[in-house]
Amino acid sequence: MKGNINVQTEDIFPVIKKFLYSDHEIFLRELVSNAMDATQKLRTLASMGQFTGELGDLTIEVKPEGKKLSITDHGIGMTADEIERYINQIAFSGAKDFLDKYKDVQEQLIGHFGLGFYSAFMVADKVEIDTKSYTDAPAMHWECTGSTEFTMKEGKRKERGTTITLHLSKDCEEFGEERRVLQLLEKYCRFMPTPIHCGTESYWEDSETEKDKDGNPKRVEKKRDRIVNNTEPAWKKKPTELTDEDYKKFYHELYPMNFEEPLFHIHLNVDYPFNLTGILYFPRVKRTIDPNRNKIQLYCNQVFVTDSVEGVVPEYMMLLHGVLDSPDIPLNVSRSYLQSDQNVKKISAHISKKVADKLEEMYKQSKEARQEDSTTQPEFEKVWDDIKIFIEYGMLTDEKFCERAMKFYLFKTTEGKYYDINSYQDLIKPLQTDKDKKLVFLYATDSTEQHAYIAKARQKGYDVLLMDSPLTSHFLGLLEQGRINDCRFVRVDSDVVEKLIPHDDNIPSKLSQEEQDNLKPIIEGELDKSRFTVMMESLDSDDQPMTVTQNEFMRRYREMSQNSGGGMGFYGELPESYNLVVNTNHPLIGRLLQETDEAKQKQLVRQLTDLALLSNGLLKGEALTEFVKRSVSIIE
Repeated sequence: MKGNINVQTEDIFPVIKKFLYSDHEIFLRELVSNAMDATQKLRTLASMGQFTGELGDLTIEVKPEGKKLSITDHGIGMTADEIERYINQIAFSGAKDFLDKYKDVQEQLIGHFGLGFYSAFMVADKVEIDTKSYTDAPAMHWECTGSTEFTMKEGKRKERGTTITLHLSKDCEEFGEERRVLQLLEKYCRFMPTPIHCGTESYWEDSETEKDKDGNPKRVEKKRDRIVNNTEPAWKKKPTELTDEDYKKFYHELYPMNFEEPLFHIHLNVDYPFNLTGILYFPRVKRTIDPNRNKIQLYCNQVFVTDSVEGVVPEYMMLLHGVLDSPDIPLNVSRSYLQSDQNVKKISAHISKKVADKLEEMYKQSKEARQEDSTTQPEFEKVWDDIKIFIEYGMLTDEKFCERAMKFYLFKTTEGKYYDINSYQDLIKPLQTDKDKKLVFLYATDSTEQHAYIAKARQKGYDVLLMDSPLTSHFLGLLEQGRINDCRFVRVDSDVVEKLIPHDDNIPSKLSQEEQDNLKPIIEGELDKSRFTVMMESLDSDDQPMTVTQNEFMRRYREMSQNSGGGMGFYGELPESYNLVVNTNHPLIGRLLQETDEAKQKQLVRQLTDLALLSNGLLKGEALTEFVKRSVSIIE
């Protein structure tokens, strides 16, 4: 029999070649998925009693042969009528409209238009089908060379099932190489539910007959069929069937090049109002956020769909690793589909809720453990430093997650103690409420570099938080803007300690205003005026004579601009600026004013300003070298 494939235009194959070529490797997923479907259908018929024969070995074989590639299953097979219905009549209407509408599009379009089988023509000049139905219908042979003409006749196949043979195009002969085929099977098919055989692999075992010189069994190399997929991945099992070691083992199966252990996991299993299974892992999140490495993998009935899951999980969860499987998301998805589909939105919201549930549960367990034994650090505190960025990211980008996270977010102090938000407010309220009744949270971003400022704050009885994530500037703004009422966050080096938390008490200055006005230009003469502003302040006499501070508002907005890729460009382009605070009550400042020798006065100014810069990590290069020389000469 000869005939024409029933399509509305003869442009069908050029369409396949042209518009799907950028994703041409996907053909193997489509053909193996079809073989898997045929196998699963046979199992279903057997379970319903509609097929009473022997199922036998249902392994699917993928066989690369240089210029040919074949996919063989032992599933339900096809009759002549079924070939006519499923192969000869392509579910592809309005092809002319399609050509006009999608002429500039390069998305994954297979499947949307019933082209799964015809994806074979992206890589093949000729395709053959040899099939025999599970019924008594005769075997059939079908072939087509990429035009709308086909031939179909009775075939010679003896056993139930289907073989698709691709005669590869000259520029696609890579798909006849075993190495390349294994690469694709590993990517798309490694968790499909029926075993997939491709070639052989070597293994070693003790010989039953051969001995080595010491009389021990000799190790001999043997060959066996290579099964490329794990048919029962961990996410398809019940959590009660798995140990922590099983979860870790599966993590490394997903990411064989990641040698770190995940912190903990969440096992998802939902069957209403949508179907969703999967396992999400919390990795150790580095300071440099990289959501592109070890991404979450999306599957549909154990068939790989994509690892670009932006529309399926909230943005902040892109930092997680793991796998999601849902039959409610089709094999071929576009970004616009994910953004508009209601099922996908429900799945996204559910995943976010489950993650928040897990974190809140861990927090509550840790709180109970702390009450029972205050000497042992709870588990939630142990992992906090590694998951803090993830939680902050989520709070900044997801309103509902933020509401939940306010219950379990932890503040960590520079002394290494952890508090939830409410407990910490109660701790600092007596001493860190300013004259305007605002609660002032003091924080440092580097406990080593800002040690001197932290020490001064502690001397005052203040507590200092360690806020050292890349998101700190954005996150503090979130907390100040209504998440914590009547509060502000102040970095510990943004002002002298007396001014960090303003109170009504003022210290009188030992220098008159006239003396201050005379002294200020002398100090300014030794500084870069484009970077430093001299401020005269009346402080305790035992405080430092000069201190470098940085305005909280300007510094924070500058950091936010840099971390958001220049979205607040005005602040990001501003040069870094500092205040040099002069303590008008320190004896050395009084001595500086009284010094009549201009050279000595200048040297003392230089020494005091350099000491202030040094304590803030701002004295470098030639200036540092000169400071050391000057210090030695003063000592001598």
